[in-house]
Amino acid sequence: MITKVQKTDVLQIRITLLDVEPPVWRRVLAPATLPLKRLHDTIQAAMGWLDQHLYEFRVGERRYGAPDLEDAPGSGVVDARLVKLSALVEKGIDRFLYVYDFGDDWRHEIVIEDVRPVEPGVDYPYLVDGARRCPPEDCGGPPGYMAFLDAITNPDHPEHEAALEWYGEPFDPEDIERYILDAQLSRIARSRRGGMKARGRPRKTR
Repeated sequence: MITKVQKTDVLQIRITLLDVEPPVWRRVLAPATLPLKRLHDTIQAAMGWLDQHLYEFRVGERRYGAPDLEDAPGSGVVDARLVKLSALVEKGIDRFLYVYDFGDDWRHEIVIEDVRPVEPGVDYPYLVDGARRCPPEDCGGPPGYMAFLDAITNPDHPEHEAALEWYGEPFDPEDIERYILDAQLSRIARSRRGGMKARGRPRKTR
C-alpha cells in the first residue's frame, strides 16, 4: 500500500470502465498533487468522454464532485477542486470509484498502482496505454452500449443501419483514437502551466 508521496512524484493510475465487455481501460501517469477536479478532466480526456454531464468521485462514504452539486442542500458532495490525489494516498486510499453521467451511470474503478519520480521532458498527465474505445455519450449506459455495439459492428444486424445513422460514422471498438486522447491530455498539461484551456476536442483529419 502506498502511503507516502512527494510533491514531485507522479502516480500510475489505472482507469477501468465497469460493467462492459470486453473491458475498456486506460493507464495514465498524473502528478500526485493533482486536484480531483483535474483528475476528472484527465479521466475524461484519457477515456474519450466529452465532459457533457455531471460526475462524482466516491471514496468510501465521501463524495467529491462539481461545485453546483456541493451547493445543493443536503447533497454531501465536497468540491473536487479542494482535494488532491496525494491527500487520498497519504490516507492509504488506492482504489475508489468515479461516476460519470448519473443518467447513463458510467462507473469507473480508479486504482493507484504505483508512485514514481517525474521523468524530465515528460508533460503530465500522460497516457501510458489502454484498450478499446470509450462508448458514445448518451447511448443508454452499459446495457445500451452493449446493444449498440452488437448492432453497429454487425452489418447483418436488424438495427445496424439505425445504429450507424445515430452515431454518424462507423465505430471501431478496438481503435481508441490515441491521437485525440494524447491531444486532450496535452491541453490539460498546458493548462496546468497556465496555457491553453483544458478542453477542446481536436478535429479528425481524413
